[in-house]
Amino acid sequence: MKELIGKMRVRLGDFWWYSLIIFLANRAADLLNAFVGLWLVPHYVPPSELGAVLPLTNYAAFLAFPMAVFVSTFRNEISTLSIRGELGRLKTLMRGVFIASGVFLLCAVMLSYFMLPHFLERIRVAQGSLGMLILLTSFVGAIAPVYSNAMQALKKFRATSLINLIGAPVRLLTMLVAMPFRPLAGYFVGQASTPVFNIVMSIFSLRKELSVKAEPYWSKDVAKRFGKLFLIFAISGVAGSFCGLIETTVLRQRLPEIDSAAYYVVTRFSDISSFLYCTLVFTLFPFTAERSAKGEDVRPLIFKTSAAIVVFSCFIALFFTFFGRFIINLLPHGNLYASFWWAIPWMIAVTMMNSLVGIYTTAEVSANRFSFLWWMVPLNLLYPAVLLVVTGHGYFKGFFPPSLMDWLMRLNATSLNSMLCWMTAIGLIRLFGCALQCCFRPKGLVERG
Repeated sequence: MKELIGKMRVRLGDFWWYSLIIFLANRAADLLNAFVGLWLVPHYVPPSELGAVLPLTNYAAFLAFPMAVFVSTFRNEISTLSIRGELGRLKTLMRGVFIASGVFLLCAVMLSYFMLPHFLERIRVAQGSLGMLILLTSFVGAIAPVYSNAMQALKKFRATSLINLIGAPVRLLTMLVAMPFRPLAGYFVGQASTPVFNIVMSIFSLRKELSVKAEPYWSKDVAKRFGKLFLIFAISGVAGSFCGLIETTVLRQRLPEIDSAAYYVVTRFSDISSFLYCTLVFTLFPFTAERSAKGEDVRPLIFKTSAAIVVFSCFIALFFTFFGRFIINLLPHGNLYASFWWAIPWMIAVTMMNSLVGIYTTAEVSANRFSFLWWMVPLNLLYPAVLLVVTGHGYFKGFFPPSLMDWLMRLNATSLNSMLCWMTAIGLIRLFGCALQCCFRPKGLVERG
């Protein structure tokens, strides 16, 4: 058996072998995560508040984006230091990230003090204790990648698989205890438990690497070099976070409660199509970084990875085309959402396009190439602005020509169908931009920037 596994690993190669291990481990964990998303949350969170789950989650991500940007800035450096075996400098870097996280948390608390009450009012949710829980979730969620990136760079894929496998039951047990008392608050307590568990277990897994003596890392040149990178990731992070936050907020605020709740249910199924992407993008980064450092062309790996995602997504979409309505009817309050079954394969297509864009941008970032930001950042700022105008056209009555207002009314922009049209359009534009840049800029894919 051991010999057979060895032959299989050689035949698949390291990239696909490690991807397979992580995929199998994560799918076992996703059985519990599916129970949480498809039964536990709809069971405890009433339909009137279910549509608020996604915008609240994106709000937490928006608060954490400065920390996430800081982590992304040093992602390549963590990979480089790990490859070189400079663990003493890696330890110093990780300490610095923790110190910076305290500063970012203080800024997030101050920002949330002014913003959160207004945001909760817009999405029709009573505040209660949600403020601090959202901050906790965003903070630990932003810190966890510091260690997962180190494990990724060191190719500790077995340990990562085990952590993900055990983390799902921890999240489930936490939610089972907390959600009966207050559903939305319990949901965020459960969301915070996973990154906390991942941090603790990652530290244990990295104990050998982190037991070395810390060596000097920070200098004026290092600060200057990464100050520029931080600015690049900050601009990109603000645009991306703002785009996601506005999109889900519009879905909650401008759509009827049943439509916004149905969108939550639909995305629990469409997210299944991203399972393979989440695995491949994790293993892709260190391999494309290593190949780019050697001056090798990473496009063959991008194309093969993208093809696997397309085939997997088509299979999932086909399944839900035939069985989507039946499965939705099995969920708590499923009869309210069953008529929206058609949105599942549509949303899977949107998710697939976003995954393909994520594969390309991950490969680019791993090689320190950021030219795609010149067109993606403006696009991520223009799209939510258009959404706000189109769905909130009533606010502009008297300012826009009557013919334009009549056209906006005929769009029926406050329906799930119209929102999916906008999401499809922006997905196609992003995908086209990435494909154009990937196919017709060969030099940029073989030279490290």
